[in-house]
Amino acid sequence: MLGKIIILLFLIAAMAFGGVLWFDYLNVIDARTFLAPVYRLIGLQGRTQPAVDPDTMLNLNDERFAILVEALDLQRMEIDNREIDLRNRHSEILQMAQELEERQKALEDQQLSINALLSEADIRDRSIEQTARDLTGMPPQRAVGILEAMDDQLVIDVLRKTEEIAQAEDAASIVPFWLSLMPPERTAEIIRKMAARPPGL
Repeated sequence: MLGKIIILLFLIAAMAFGGVLWFDYLNVIDARTFLAPVYRLIGLQGRTQPAVDPDTMLNLNDERFAILVEALDLQRMEIDNREIDLRNRHSEILQMAQELEERQKALEDQQLSINALLSEADIRDRSIEQTARDLTGMPPQRAVGILEAMDDQLVIDVLRKTEEIAQAEDAASIVPFWLSLMPPERTAEIIRKMAARPPGL
Protein backbone atom coordinates (compact mmCIF):
# COMPACT_ATOMS: atom_id res chain seq x y z
CA MET A 1 0.00 0.00 0.00
CA LEU A 2 2.77 2.40 0.87
CA GLY A 3 4.36 1.94 -2.54
CA LYS A 4 1.09 2.68 -4.33
CA ILE A 5 0.59 5.81 -2.25
CA ILE A 6 4.07 7.01 -3.09
CA ILE A 7 3.49 6.36 -6.79
CA LEU A 8 0.17 8.19 -6.73
CA LEU A 9 1.69 11.14 -4.89
CA PHE A 10 4.47 11.24 -7.47
CA LEU A 11 1.97 11.21 -10.31
CA ILE A 12 -0.06 13.97 -8.66
CA ALA A 13 3.07 16.08 -8.19
CA ALA A 14 4.11 15.48 -11.81
CA MET A 15 0.67 16.43 -13.10
CA ALA A 16 0.59 19.53 -10.92
CA PHE A 17 4.06 20.53 -12.09
CA GLY A 18 3.08 19.92 -15.71
CA GLY A 19 -0.07 21.96 -15.26
CA VAL A 20 1.92 24.83 -13.81
CA LEU A 21 4.29 24.70 -16.78
CA TRP A 22 1.42 24.63 -19.22
CA PHE A 23 -0.50 27.49 -17.61
CA ASP A 24 2.67 29.55 -17.47
CA TYR A 25 3.31 28.87 -21.13
CA LEU A 26 -0.26 29.98 -21.93
CA ASN A 27 0.38 33.12 -19.87
CA VAL A 28 -2.43 32.27 -17.47
CA ILE A 29 -0.17 32.40 -14.44
CA ASP A 30 3.25 33.91 -13.88
CA ALA A 31 5.59 31.18 -12.65
CA ARG A 32 8.59 32.21 -14.69
CA THR A 33 10.73 33.44 -11.84
CA PHE A 34 9.92 30.50 -9.65
CA LEU A 35 10.42 27.92 -12.40
CA ALA A 36 13.38 29.59 -14.12
CA PRO A 37 15.84 26.87 -13.11
CA VAL A 38 13.47 24.19 -14.36
CA TYR A 39 13.02 26.03 -17.68
CA ARG A 40 16.76 26.22 -18.15
CA LEU A 41 17.09 22.56 -17.23
CA ILE A 42 14.62 21.30 -19.83
CA GLY A 43 15.49 23.96 -22.45
CA LEU A 44 12.07 25.69 -22.56
CA GLN A 45 11.15 29.34 -22.51
CA GLY A 46 8.32 30.81 -20.54
CA ARG A 47 5.86 33.45 -21.64
CA THR A 48 6.41 35.11 -24.98
CA GLN A 49 4.45 38.25 -24.07
CA PRO A 50 5.64 40.89 -21.64
CA ALA A 51 4.50 40.45 -18.08
CA VAL A 52 1.62 42.57 -16.93
CA ASP A 53 1.73 44.37 -13.63
CA PRO A 54 -0.91 42.76 -11.38
CA ASP A 55 -2.03 46.20 -10.28
CA THR A 56 -2.56 47.33 -13.90
CA MET A 57 -6.04 46.93 -15.37
CA LEU A 58 -6.31 45.58 -18.86
CA ASN A 59 -7.53 48.32 -21.21
CA LEU A 60 -9.82 46.81 -23.83
CA ASN A 61 -10.04 50.15 -25.60
CA ASP A 62 -6.30 50.01 -26.29
CA GLU A 63 -6.68 46.51 -27.72
CA ARG A 64 -9.57 47.58 -29.89
CA PHE A 65 -7.65 50.66 -31.02
CA ALA A 66 -4.64 48.51 -31.95
CA ILE A 67 -6.87 46.18 -33.98
CA LEU A 68 -8.53 49.17 -35.63
CA VAL A 69 -5.15 50.68 -36.51
CA GLU A 70 -4.02 47.39 -38.04
CA ALA A 71 -7.24 47.16 -40.07
CA LEU A 72 -6.80 50.74 -41.25
CA ASP A 73 -3.21 49.99 -42.29
CA LEU A 74 -4.40 47.02 -44.32
CA GLN A 75 -7.16 49.11 -45.86
CA ARG A 76 -4.68 51.88 -46.68
CA MET A 77 -2.38 49.37 -48.38
CA GLU A 78 -5.30 48.06 -50.42
CA ILE A 79 -6.30 51.60 -51.39
CA ASP A 80 -2.70 52.37 -52.42
CA ASN A 81 -2.61 49.24 -54.58
CA ARG A 82 -5.92 50.19 -56.19
CA GLU A 83 -4.66 53.70 -56.80
CA ILE A 84 -1.58 52.32 -58.53
CA ASP A 85 -3.78 50.06 -60.66
CA LEU A 86 -6.04 52.99 -61.53
CA ARG A 87 -3.05 55.13 -62.51
CA ASN A 88 -1.73 52.36 -64.74
CA ARG A 89 -5.16 51.89 -66.28
CA HIS A 90 -5.49 55.65 -66.77
CA SER A 91 -2.15 55.73 -68.58
CA GLU A 92 -3.25 52.85 -70.81
CA ILE A 93 -6.53 54.61 -71.59
CA LEU A 94 -4.71 57.85 -72.44
CA GLN A 95 -2.35 55.94 -74.73
CA MET A 96 -5.29 54.21 -76.44
CA ALA A 97 -7.09 57.53 -76.82
CA GLN A 98 -3.98 59.07 -78.39
CA GLU A 99 -3.66 56.14 -80.81
CA LEU A 100 -7.34 56.44 -81.74
CA GLU A 101 -6.93 60.17 -82.27
CA GLU A 102 -3.93 59.58 -84.54
CA ARG A 103 -5.86 56.94 -86.50
CA GLN A 104 -8.83 59.28 -86.80
CA LYS A 105 -6.57 62.03 -88.08
CA ALA A 106 -4.97 59.64 -90.57
CA LEU A 107 -8.43 58.56 -91.78
CA GLU A 108 -9.51 62.18 -92.13
CA ASP A 109 -6.36 63.01 -94.11
CA GLN A 110 -6.96 59.96 -96.28
CA GLN A 111 -10.57 60.99 -96.83
CA LEU A 112 -9.46 64.50 -97.78
CA SER A 113 -6.98 63.04 -100.27
CA ILE A 114 -9.68 60.81 -101.76
CA ASN A 115 -12.09 63.72 -101.97
CA ALA A 116 -9.41 65.83 -103.65
CA LEU A 117 -8.72 63.07 -106.17
CA LEU A 118 -12.43 62.61 -106.83
CA SER A 119 -12.83 66.35 -107.26
CA GLU A 120 -9.92 66.48 -109.68
CA ALA A 121 -11.30 63.50 -111.59
CA ASP A 122 -14.74 65.12 -111.73
CA ILE A 123 -13.28 68.41 -112.91
CA ARG A 124 -11.21 66.62 -115.55
CA ASP A 125 -14.22 64.59 -116.70
CA ARG A 126 -16.35 67.73 -117.06
CA SER A 127 -13.51 69.46 -118.90
CA ILE A 128 -13.17 66.53 -121.30
CA GLU A 129 -16.95 66.46 -121.83
CA GLN A 130 -16.96 70.18 -122.61
CA THR A 131 -14.04 69.72 -125.00
CA ALA A 132 -15.85 66.88 -126.73
CA ARG A 133 -19.00 68.96 -127.15
CA ASP A 134 -16.99 71.93 -128.43
CA LEU A 135 -15.18 69.79 -130.99
CA THR A 136 -18.43 68.16 -132.08
CA GLY A 137 -19.85 71.59 -132.84
CA MET A 138 -16.83 72.58 -134.97
CA PRO A 139 -16.18 71.74 -138.59
CA PRO A 140 -14.50 68.29 -138.74
CA GLN A 141 -11.25 69.56 -140.27
CA ARG A 142 -10.79 72.15 -137.56
CA ALA A 143 -11.70 69.65 -134.79
CA VAL A 144 -9.17 67.15 -136.17
CA GLY A 145 -6.50 69.86 -136.25
CA ILE A 146 -7.08 70.52 -132.58
CA LEU A 147 -7.04 66.79 -131.76
CA GLU A 148 -3.72 66.34 -133.57
CA ALA A 149 -2.18 68.95 -131.28
CA MET A 150 -3.19 66.97 -128.19
CA ASP A 151 -1.29 64.05 -126.63
CA ASP A 152 -2.57 60.56 -127.38
CA GLN A 153 -4.13 59.95 -123.96
CA LEU A 154 -6.14 63.17 -124.06
CA VAL A 155 -7.27 62.38 -127.61
CA ILE A 156 -8.43 58.94 -126.47
CA ASP A 157 -10.36 60.45 -123.54
CA VAL A 158 -12.04 63.04 -125.82
CA LEU A 159 -12.96 60.41 -128.44
CA ARG A 160 -14.46 58.11 -125.83
CA LYS A 161 -16.42 60.94 -124.22
CA THR A 162 -17.68 61.96 -127.67
CA GLU A 163 -18.93 58.42 -128.25
CA GLU A 164 -20.62 58.39 -124.80
CA ILE A 165 -22.42 61.64 -125.57
CA ALA A 166 -23.56 60.32 -128.97
CA GLN A 167 -24.90 57.12 -127.39
CA ALA A 168 -26.65 59.07 -124.62
CA GLU A 169 -28.29 61.38 -127.19
CA ASP A 170 -29.02 58.47 -129.57
CA ALA A 171 -27.04 60.15 -132.32
CA ALA A 172 -24.41 58.98 -134.76
CA SER A 173 -20.85 59.25 -133.50
CA ILE A 174 -18.48 61.52 -135.42
CA VAL A 175 -15.42 59.76 -134.00
CA PRO A 176 -14.86 57.45 -137.03
CA PHE A 177 -14.92 60.47 -139.33
CA TRP A 178 -12.41 62.31 -137.18
CA LEU A 179 -10.11 59.27 -137.21
CA SER A 180 -10.35 59.06 -140.98
CA LEU A 181 -9.15 62.66 -141.29
CA MET A 182 -6.08 62.08 -139.13
CA PRO A 183 -2.76 60.84 -140.50
CA PRO A 184 -2.89 57.03 -140.78
CA GLU A 185 0.06 56.53 -138.46
CA ARG A 186 -1.49 58.65 -135.72
CA THR A 187 -4.86 56.98 -136.19
CA ALA A 188 -3.29 53.52 -135.92
CA GLU A 189 -1.43 54.49 -132.76
CA ILE A 190 -4.55 55.90 -131.11
CA ILE A 191 -6.64 52.85 -132.03
CA ARG A 192 -3.89 50.56 -130.69
CA LYS A 193 -3.79 52.43 -127.38
CA MET A 194 -7.58 52.46 -127.10
CA ALA A 195 -7.65 48.69 -127.58
CA ALA A 196 -4.83 48.15 -125.06
CA ARG A 197 -6.50 50.37 -122.47
CA PRO A 198 -10.21 49.62 -122.15
CA PRO A 199 -12.58 52.35 -120.88
CA GLY A 200 -12.42 52.95 -117.14
CA LEU A 201 -8.70 52.19 -116.81
